[in-house]
Amino acid sequence: MAIALSAAPAAAQDFKVIVNSANSTTDLPADVTAKLFLKQTTKFPNGTAAQPVDQAKTSPVRATFSKTVLGRAVSAVESYWQQQIFSGKDVPPPAKASDDDVVAYVKATPGAIGYVSAGASTAGVKVVDVK
Repeated sequence: MAIALSAAPAAAQDFKVIVNSANSTTDLPADVTAKLFLKQTTKFPNGTAAQPVDQAKTSPVRATFSKTVLGRAVSAVESYWQQQIFSGKDVPPPAKASDDDVVAYVKATPGAIGYVSAGASTAGVKVVDVK
């Protein structure tokens, strides 16, 4: 299956990509970020094992993140995961109900990467620059 990746940089005013504070990553190319969330790669460029976490499929920030970074609508991402599950290849990242839940997961999980609304508190986690 062909994967379309957006070359557009993440819109910093719409969302922030966050990682566990122990992760030495400070920036990520958009294509690498997409591959981490689609589980097409399992490690950050620094070698840390990645544990992506999504927002609920009805979340406005997920719609923006999916379009900007993954280059597709949430419904297309859901279809991608259904194909992965059906073929026995992988399962989607866990989905959390709110920005606070994503921050809590990323804070508590080594290797975690997630995204939150631009105005969300990111205390205890590290914001990374997606280029």
